[in-house]
Amino acid sequence: MDYELMMNGNVKIGQKAPDFHAITTFGEISLDDYKGKWLVLFSHPGDFTPVCTTEMIAFTRAHTYFKQLNTALLGLSVDSNPSHLAWMYDIYRRTGVKVSFPIIADRNGEIARKYGMISNDISNTETVRNVFIIDDNGVVRTILVYPMNVGRFIPEIIRIIQALQMADCMNSSTAANWMPNQPVIQSIPKTFEQLQERNEQIEENRNGISWYLSFKEPDRKCINSNQEC
Repeated sequence: MDYELMMNGNVKIGQKAPDFHAITTFGEISLDDYKGKWLVLFSHPGDFTPVCTTEMIAFTRAHTYFKQLNTALLGLSVDSNPSHLAWMYDIYRRTGVKVSFPIIADRNGEIARKYGMISNDISNTETVRNVFIIDDNGVVRTILVYPMNVGRFIPEIIRIIQALQMADCMNSSTAANWMPNQPVIQSIPKTFEQLQERNEQIEENRNGISWYLSFKEPDRKCINSNQEC
């Protein structure tokens, strides 16, 4: 682990996700347990709080869609494991929803600080609503940060994973407002000859506006591995 990460919890997109070992509502886990899977690691400010309760229910109801994308869910707060368990039981007793993923009890804040989940300008103890999307190689691919009083939009988190997986599979990019099964952006030509070929292709197929912005349909194998939710 580099010095900057150790001191500031300055996790960046493109770096290996910091390792951890933790107590959760599903028993002891480590980051290595998720090898070969994508992971959504998200923090919440506290148990028995209104916004967080709606998020636990929403993540649980969407869990099937995450599983279809080979993606696991993992929550975290600085509350104790007994507090987590009591909260999960209260949600189940009052709504019938059984939270289907583990929640880390990060009592000393070690993991939260390692990932930069605590914003000292807001609170020295509570975690803000961070989301880290970690790919199946253990690399951080997306970081989202929400304030304490605004709940997360779960369909957008799913869409980001779908976009990342499609872009990886197609060696391409996705446009603004991209949705599953829509065309992807082709890689920019690297030579003048390729540029001319791309413009000819656009003229023939009407699939772009210029050599630097053109589209192609996703391959069937990529669609099959990137199921629409």
